[in-house]
Amino acid sequence: MGIQERDRKVYRPLRRAGLEVIPNAVPTGTMPFVRGYGAEDVAGGFSHRYDTSRLVERLNADWYDLAVSSGLFDHRREFLLLVPQGTRSHRAALEHLHNSGAAPALWTRVRLLDRWDIMGRGAASAFLGVHSGHPGFGMMALDGSVYLEASTGETGVSVLVVHHPDRSENVLRHLEWITHYDSPCANREEKQRVAAWLAGRARDFPGR
Repeated sequence: MGIQERDRKVYRPLRRAGLEVIPNAVPTGTMPFVRGYGAEDVAGGFSHRYDTSRLVERLNADWYDLAVSSGLFDHRREFLLLVPQGTRSHRAALEHLHNSGAAPALWTRVRLLDRWDIMGRGAASAFLGVHSGHPGFGMMALDGSVYLEASTGETGVSVLVVHHPDRSENVLRHLEWITHYDSPCANREEKQRVAAWLAGRARDFPGR
């Protein structure tokens, strides 16, 4: 897929949601993704039922407050967003969650613009959710110190934050498990990325 197609199909919808993509600017050494955290790793968050009055407005306000208080943004309001490769939407990613041939999502650096609508237009773009008021995304601070995740359940939306996921024993244990998981369902590209990150971490922090 060419740059122009990705700009049209991915970057423009994100910009309409208030996120300006900064291409090829993900910090070196960023952990590939965050999974396997436990309740003890969660440092805060909120949830709203789907029948909440003015749901999107409430979700946007609480997301921004949590992002600011947790330290997701840098001084330019930049952070990392987990975006599926190519033009595959978040909805398609969910539908092919266990497809070993599907390319794993990658971090993309973005800047929050003055006018934004993460939980409305963003979720409706299919790259930040299923549709308006039904978000699904992973975000991380540029230095990796904060991870923020939104997900939809049967009755409502939940958003949580994990501090220093690269220090979580639960997360690290899960990443190690991925590298040793031997199954036709295993994603080879994902395993390689995780193994490379763990090897780099071992070099930078020997004994940890």
